[in-house]
Amino acid sequence: MNVRYRVELSQAERCELTAMLSKGKRAARKLKRAQILLAADAGRSDEEIARAVAVGGSTVYRTKRRFVEGNLERALSEDPRPGAERKLTGKEEALLVATACASPPEGRARWTLELLAGAMVKLTDHESLSHETVRRRLAENGLKPWRKDMWCIPKVDGEYVARMEDVLDLYAEAPDPDRPVVCFDESPVQLIGEVRQPIPAEPGQLERYDYEYRRNGTVNLFVCIDVNRPWRKVKLTARRAAEDYAHCMRELVDVHYPDAACIRVVQDNLSTHSSGSLYEAFPPAEARRILRRLEFHYTPKHASWLNMVEIEIGVLRGQCLDRRIDDPKCLINEIAAWEQQRNATGTHVVTTPENLQQFHTFRGQAMAGSDEERSAFMSKNFATESALTLTQRNGLMSLQDQMKHRAAISAADDPRTSRALRLLQPDLVAAGITAKGGEDNRKDYFSFVGSLQDQLDQYGKDHPGKLPSMEEVRTIGAQLTGCTGICAALAAQPAASTR
Repeated sequence: MNVRYRVELSQAERCELTAMLSKGKRAARKLKRAQILLAADAGRSDEEIARAVAVGGSTVYRTKRRFVEGNLERALSEDPRPGAERKLTGKEEALLVATACASPPEGRARWTLELLAGAMVKLTDHESLSHETVRRRLAENGLKPWRKDMWCIPKVDGEYVARMEDVLDLYAEAPDPDRPVVCFDESPVQLIGEVRQPIPAEPGQLERYDYEYRRNGTVNLFVCIDVNRPWRKVKLTARRAAEDYAHCMRELVDVHYPDAACIRVVQDNLSTHSSGSLYEAFPPAEARRILRRLEFHYTPKHASWLNMVEIEIGVLRGQCLDRRIDDPKCLINEIAAWEQQRNATGTHVVTTPENLQQFHTFRGQAMAGSDEERSAFMSKNFATESALTLTQRNGLMSLQDQMKHRAAISAADDPRTSRALRLLQPDLVAAGITAKGGEDNRKDYFSFVGSLQDQLDQYGKDHPGKLPSMEEVRTIGAQLTGCTGICAALAAQPAASTR
């Protein structure tokens, strides 16, 4: 069988199949055929390929035959299958899409599948239309009319771009100890206490706490970070007034940067973030003394995500504040411990020159067209996940990677996912892909873990009370998309337990 149908891929075909497995959404059957062809090209036997990809030997044989007798496209595709014709014609599908994108009927907040099916019956000659038909056609077009996103929609004008470039230029400058760049912002925190004592965790049972809680007011956190060194400072105050802001500025000048000639402060457009706040809090001579050593730089309106300290506040909330704390003194102690540990580990937020250049490249496009077109362009290209690529953890982890990292940690805490990762660990190590590798490896690993958890959750729903076998885990892992290198590695090598 192998003698007759020998698969020899060209370099272009090999690259095409590898790219197919590493990104995008494709049918599971097509991905399996791509894995079969790559493994056959690597010299694997049919039996080894069948075990690795979890298919029958006849499937391997047919895929190789279709490639040898035809071409790559024929090997990946399927022959037309008999079945009923699609209920909606091309024009009717276009009408369905247009209806789903239009406003819902009066009295309804959003379209549902049943409403859309009823509307299509009225607009076409169909006597009936199932909601499943509507769902499939909408899924093909990537539409979910019952969902919407709350979005920050900026007004992109000359002032917006000028402020954006001013902040980006600061981030791109070489570090200057005499002129440090400090990002500053504030964040409110609720003081929440327990009404009933939580039940501690024990083997086989998570910690449990009561849904009822007691509010003990709110406090404010002033947070500042140094752009060019691993340093941050968090100050807790009872309120967020101009006087509190003024005292933070004086501490920057006299305590944190006493030897700096000029401290450049990046901040948003809150009304208290102004020189006038210092004159309200101090005598004119003192206010002027402080302001002589400060230089304010403001982010564009509706673009506070350009401020690096927003990332640090998110990390603070995730690592320290994600629990119930009702005592301000306890909160101060917990934040101080977090701050000391984070400063000691040398963790800080930095920018990459490539992404700074990307902003300047997009500037001309962002300024073209009408106000609506500019806003849409900026929202699409910049507003998601702080479009400026900010890296954390010694500059090795981007904001998107941080989110994947936190998701991977959460996924690894799930017993089903932890077991699957242990089963796959030899294969991942053999492929050189771990959470401690280079940046590309970490991206693959975190994306893989998050996707693996989703698939295992679905497996648990389909097979209640059953854990997937080793082969099933490998099959699930090999079919995941968007994980460059991992899926191909799982498909191209025999199971680690059999080597």
